[in-house]
Amino acid sequence: MNALTVEYQKDFCSWINHNAALLRKGVLSEIDAENIAEELESMGKSQYREIVSRLKILFAHLLKWQFEPDYRSNSWKRTIIEQRHQIKDLLDTKFYREELHT
Repeated sequence: MNALTVEYQKDFCSWINHNAALLRKGVLSEIDAENIAEELESMGKSQYREIVSRLKILFAHLLKWQFEPDYRSNSWKRTIIEQRHQIKDLLDTKFYREELHT
C-alpha cells in the first residue's frame, strides 16, 4: 500500500487536495489514479441515485395531489416545488446535459 492510498483511507480531504494539486501541475505519474477513478465513478452513481430519489418523491406527491384533493396541503405544494427545482438544478449540471444529449 503506497502513501497516497494510506492518505486516502485516513485523511480524505488532504488526499483530494494533494491529488488536485498534482493534476493541475500535470504530474500524472504521482496521482492515486485507482482511487481517483473509483471516486469519480461513485460521484456519477450518487448523482444518478439522487435524481431517481427526487423523481420518486415528486411523482408520489403529484399523485397524492391529483387523487387526494381533500388532503392537499401547503406542505405537499412546497415539496412538489422544491423537488422540481432540485431536479432542474441536477439536470442543468454538465453531467446530465451531456448524458441526456447522447
